[in-house]
Amino acid sequence: MKQPNMFFLHRAHLFALCLTTATLFAQAPPAETPSAQTTAAQTPPAATQPTAQTPPVQTPPAQTPTAPTTQQIPQLSTRDAAAQQAATAAASFDQVIDRAVEREHFFTAQMKNLHPLVETYLQNLKDDKDLATTVPISDLYFLGRLDMTNGADDRTFTSPTTGGLGKRMLSKLSNVYTMKFLPLGFAQMVVLDDDFQRKFYDFTFVRREFLGEIRCIVLDVAPKKDAGKGRFLGRIWVEDQDYNIVRFNGTYYPHPRSSYYLHFDSWRLNMRPGMWLPAFVYSEESDLKYRIGQTIHYKAQTRLWGYNLKDFRRSSEFTDITVDAPNPVQDQSQKSQDATPIEAQRAWERQAEINIIDRLQQIGLLAPEGEIDKVLQTVVNNVMITNNLDIQPEVHCRVLLTTPLESFTIGHTIVMSRGMVDVLPDEASLAMVLTHELAHIVLGHKLDTKMAFNDRMFFPDERTFERMDFGRVKSEEEAADKKALELINNSPYKDKMATPGLFLKAVQARAPQLKSLIRPHLGDSLLNGDAIRMSPLMTASPNFDPKKTDQIAALPLGGRVRVDPWSDRLELIKTKPVALNSPAEKMPFEVTPFFPFLLRFGTAAPVPEKAAPVTPSGQ
Repeated sequence: MKQPNMFFLHRAHLFALCLTTATLFAQAPPAETPSAQTTAAQTPPAATQPTAQTPPVQTPPAQTPTAPTTQQIPQLSTRDAAAQQAATAAASFDQVIDRAVEREHFFTAQMKNLHPLVETYLQNLKDDKDLATTVPISDLYFLGRLDMTNGADDRTFTSPTTGGLGKRMLSKLSNVYTMKFLPLGFAQMVVLDDDFQRKFYDFTFVRREFLGEIRCIVLDVAPKKDAGKGRFLGRIWVEDQDYNIVRFNGTYYPHPRSSYYLHFDSWRLNMRPGMWLPAFVYSEESDLKYRIGQTIHYKAQTRLWGYNLKDFRRSSEFTDITVDAPNPVQDQSQKSQDATPIEAQRAWERQAEINIIDRLQQIGLLAPEGEIDKVLQTVVNNVMITNNLDIQPEVHCRVLLTTPLESFTIGHTIVMSRGMVDVLPDEASLAMVLTHELAHIVLGHKLDTKMAFNDRMFFPDERTFERMDFGRVKSEEEAADKKALELINNSPYKDKMATPGLFLKAVQARAPQLKSLIRPHLGDSLLNGDAIRMSPLMTASPNFDPKKTDQIAALPLGGRVRVDPWSDRLELIKTKPVALNSPAEKMPFEVTPFFPFLLRFGTAAPVPEKAAPVTPSGQ
């Protein structure tokens, strides 16, 4: 079989693929009493020790099920045939395994036709005795497009300041380990086995269990002797309707001499009928020894989105066009004369703005307009109304889908990254960031209108960070800071700037260790050398104290925004308040495991009785 992509340890070679032991959801009892048993009590390697339990057996339908026949793997376009194929419930443990293997082959065929964006953010860790936990000491960031046409591959988004993300990773980690194929390694974690066949594995039933609203059959999986290197070893969750694998947790085994596979926890979401596609991968190592007295200790998140960009590029608006013949079609706008010079200049600038926004959304970097844009727009309107600002063309807000903390303006559009929205602790902090960008618009800081020529949009997606740059010169940034403070002093947020100032102190304290998170790719950084944006707010804020549980300066990544990997649409995560047990649970700017609430396509997520952000009662 084709082995997963690798990266190598300095001296001791290290293969790339990953995760943690995850807390399991509540066990659900079987729906019916099994009428037959099929023993699958093979003994896996020492790393996997399943409990001997009765395998799952479902009561067959009233009609005698048709004996299974050999069928070809359905292609992506034959979803109805695939659904019909899975309609007959598995009546034995052997059939469960056969169905799961068959659906995994169907998954592999699907992924060859899909090319989502894949983003990995990794934090290297060290122990902090004062906090009794681990804290980041360095970080890495990768963004590319996954291509599984001929096995896992990717197209890296390069940056003019780094000469390529792969090179940046290599140089930053040369003192720990060489990661020649790290991005490909993390991309590989979405695949259980690119040649997943029953003859290579032993399967042991563990239990039934719910992941969200999806009842799953939990199996321990271990490669047979002489099955080859790089086989999956761990646990899989198989949903009990169509028998798709929705989660797998473990590593690859056996590893070659002097090399090691990493651990990973990979999740799939039901994005369309019959389609469970990769969305999240969490990976972690805490005690992997690669030198005498040295270990690798890190945690990483991998996210995938942009599965349906092809449909977006076909322009959904075209399908809504109606032809009203034979009556002549007339422009319904009120404009009836040529634009004045000022109007023409504004229209030209607006054309450049629209070109850029459309291109970023086509690439999959900018989320479609939606719920979170309205939240940001409300905050901007609060500032504008109290400052008697009437700006034409109107100011809009959009969200960049990436993790690094950045914000910038594209003409009269304020753009903020998903990562920035995630970590901001409250609305006042959101207002601080948005008002800084609003100040650029108020001061008339212009967009380079070269992008009004549409041919400048004709470049490969992976060259985006080279072709687009919305950073400001130092003088414009300083002027925007000054103007933003004036606007805030006349806004409803005037007396709520203590927490935003505390957030800036947290950024300043963590910036040396989190350079990849702080480094922007399209806009400006919160830090400019030793100077930090909106620094006067820091003087009126309390001292930054990581040991105080009632002081929340910044949130962990992923706590506020949920991305639909199929459509790229965003929604706010509505959760009940969670009381912190210790300062270690604050985790500002940090990576945490994924535990999505799984649903079937078309099912609405349950809403908590009282939705609220995770904040302490003292805030």
